[in-house]
Amino acid sequence: MRIFFLINLFVQVSFVHPTHFFGGTITYRPYNNSQVIGPVSIIVRERLSWLRSRYFPYCSPATISAQSPMIGDYMVVSCLTGSCGSHWTYGVMNTYTWCTDYSIPLDTASGEYYNTFSIPINVAFSIGYASCCWLDQLGVGWAGLGWSVVGRINTFVRPDGYLNTSPVAVTLPIIYKQTAISHVHIVQMSDFDGTDILKCRWSTSSSNVNSCDECDGICNGLPGGVTANLIGTNCTMTFTLATSNWYYGVALQIEDFFNNAAFLANTPMSSVPLQFLFYGYGNSGGCSFAPEIIGDRPNRACIGVMPNDNVTERVVVQVNCPGKSIVDFISTVPRGITKSSILNPSTGQYSVFSSNSSLHIWNISGVYIVVLSWFPRLDQFGPQGVCMAAIDNTNIQSNQWCITFLVGFRSPDVIRPQLVQGSASPVGTVFQNQTTFSIQTSKFVNRPTRNATFIYFRNASGGGSLVQQYDCGWEPEVTYTGYTIVIRFPVAPWTPGHFFYVTMDSGTTQSHFSLFSPFFTIVRVKGNTLEHTMHGKDGKQCVAVRYVNDQGQQQIDMKCGSVEAHRWFKRVE
Repeated sequence: MRIFFLINLFVQVSFVHPTHFFGGTITYRPYNNSQVIGPVSIIVRERLSWLRSRYFPYCSPATISAQSPMIGDYMVVSCLTGSCGSHWTYGVMNTYTWCTDYSIPLDTASGEYYNTFSIPINVAFSIGYASCCWLDQLGVGWAGLGWSVVGRINTFVRPDGYLNTSPVAVTLPIIYKQTAISHVHIVQMSDFDGTDILKCRWSTSSSNVNSCDECDGICNGLPGGVTANLIGTNCTMTFTLATSNWYYGVALQIEDFFNNAAFLANTPMSSVPLQFLFYGYGNSGGCSFAPEIIGDRPNRACIGVMPNDNVTERVVVQVNCPGKSIVDFISTVPRGITKSSILNPSTGQYSVFSSNSSLHIWNISGVYIVVLSWFPRLDQFGPQGVCMAAIDNTNIQSNQWCITFLVGFRSPDVIRPQLVQGSASPVGTVFQNQTTFSIQTSKFVNRPTRNATFIYFRNASGGGSLVQQYDCGWEPEVTYTGYTIVIRFPVAPWTPGHFFYVTMDSGTTQSHFSLFSPFFTIVRVKGNTLEHTMHGKDGKQCVAVRYVNDQGQQQIDMKCGSVEAHRWFKRVE
């Protein structure tokens, strides 16, 4: 059951000028979620972003590769409320992180740190760190606004008999938005516990599950704040930035609920902070379209990978204004991911797969590519978020693009069908009134959590024109049952004698690829039909279908492997 609610708060997005802190998050997961006898091993992860020029030597490819020196303020992550004890003593964790990303134009550096702690079973407590400053003397309001980032750890055994894993939310530290126009921004949330209900809310200074100040200087608005609407169940914000060349601080808590009753009672199992910045820029005139990330993965896709896999992903960007080019990428990535230099800045070559699975190279003006490479570590089990945005030579940023790698789980692949005997049903020649189709996968599949993940039915005889598409994220015509995806058409849309095929967006089955492959052909069948299966001299299985065609003639369609033949008989009176 999905419950949507809308929060309309004035100045919840706060107006700030950062000195050296750019936001962060805290998450946790059990090493073994089926262990219900304590103490249990809990892996706590923090991700923080800072002013790059504050910490020398500056974050660079060399420091990322060496994982040294660490960056950040040496601040203690303390137990603030709840069952504090010897399991979380003063100084057991601080805010030093391994650098993973940096941007020279934006003067940002981000990093993460995680460690394993022995925690008693059936306790809950909140940890966090507070320091200064979001603001310097040039800021609006008063100088020196502090920060507070607070997360909640819970080792109580869930009603389903497992230990809880906190949600994960990922974002860029700074997101550029043009002023004076309305924006919609979605924060990607994910949870290893796939049945949990997730909600994001504004962080508050009191009256919350953490029983403490979650946000300090950016809880309440300053002059220059904006009205922001928040849909909690999908973490979607709508807002308009008022002032150019200023930053707007955002403080959210992502919380998970075991079921709808817990959701309605507002009793989350854990609470994850997420803090970041919007930056407002004005329209400078001329062509001001932002660059756009167009592939290879759709925004908010989820991909399963195994530890030590050689993971390679391309991020493809289209520049939408003449004379503009991509000069940098700002990113948030897990430890160990490396990024290539920006590729193809002159020719803009972009390779794509066509509908018949053949590879084409398109010379598209203004296309740029960066390649991500990664060997996931054993201690990175679970969801790992990646966010990126491209920056052009006028300092305009693309929209944020985020995907989630689920480490420790192999993505289910669609089993590509073979003609006559295959994994797609029906395959080959089918009746015009056929309304149910099924596709087999290599692993158990669930409906994707990301909407706008489509399966397409196209008319090959009509130049690939779209016949029907369904959003696998929510439309009832698509169902997931075990290892099978079933598509049911209310009305059969097929044209007699035409060939049709199916394609899928990446993420339809949380697959590791987009699917462009002909699945079946369709012809119209009238009157009595007779189907007969036989074997040819070469041992190949053949299927013969006899029916009355549109011209009133008896027709036999014969298929032996991939070879088709047609024979017409006299007109039927």
